[in-house]
Amino acid sequence: MSADPIIRAENLTRTFGAMTALDHLNLEVAAGEIFALVGPDGAGKTTTLRLLCGLMNPTEGRATVAGHDMSKNVDAVKDQIGYMAQKFGLYTDLTVRENMAFYADLFGIVGQERTTLSERLMRMTRMAPFVDRPAGKLSGGMKQKLALMCTLLHKPRVLFLDEPTNGVDPVSRRDFWAILYTLVQDGLTVFLATAYLDEAERANQVAFLHMGRLIQCASPAELKRDLPEACFRVSSRDSRKTRLALETQPGVLTVQPMGTELHLFVDLGVTSPEKLGAVAEFEHQRIQPSLEDVFIALMRKQEVARAA
Repeated sequence: MSADPIIRAENLTRTFGAMTALDHLNLEVAAGEIFALVGPDGAGKTTTLRLLCGLMNPTEGRATVAGHDMSKNVDAVKDQIGYMAQKFGLYTDLTVRENMAFYADLFGIVGQERTTLSERLMRMTRMAPFVDRPAGKLSGGMKQKLALMCTLLHKPRVLFLDEPTNGVDPVSRRDFWAILYTLVQDGLTVFLATAYLDEAERANQVAFLHMGRLIQCASPAELKRDLPEACFRVSSRDSRKTRLALETQPGVLTVQPMGTELHLFVDLGVTSPEKLGAVAEFEHQRIQPSLEDVFIALMRKQEVARAA
């Protein structure tokens, strides 16, 4: 945890009737880093972002962003942050240039400052050749770049992104991340909600959210290194049969298909691949788990704990 976090959530909770969308979330984000909030649909990612951006009030708990208590001074927070929602929210009948001008007017950015900042953002995103194209005729990746430029016009300290590359092609995703790295080098803090584990690998810190609860938060390297269970790559003639045989054995946390192979997590204090050879014939090799492996294993442990 950072000694002076730019974002802090303390027991942040949000309920909708009998449903708990976010359950006592505690986390801290250091200034100038990329923080990835990872989870499946319905995990509470968007709710978390809306609470931290002041778009929704918590049922319980509190949040501070950019040095301001969200419950006491939400307007001061909004001056310091940028928020990019999942859905493209710009005006499709306006050109790239006109959208930029409209948002600059909203933020009160005029004169040379507007010109300088707009030109810098155009260069950074390589959108200059498309300034006169209507936003509705841009590709998915270009729309995201335009939304990002408009979000950055007032020079926020913290940028909140809600699954910004969802449905975007791989090349555009790569370009988008190159822009984020440039922004972070300039001192911006990025708080990113994503369902893509390969994107989370690029973050400084990753928080796993499942069913509204934080289940683990650390750097990608720490998450992969510190899981107590061992991970093995397993190959066999009949992967489905092998999986069914292994997943019910004591000491086996999870068995997941990965292409034509399986990834097996076991508690070596209880069992081992050699012992499991008695119930299925397979070859194995110990590997470092991916973030996807870790997330699946942690979700499985949480499910087992809840069932108990």
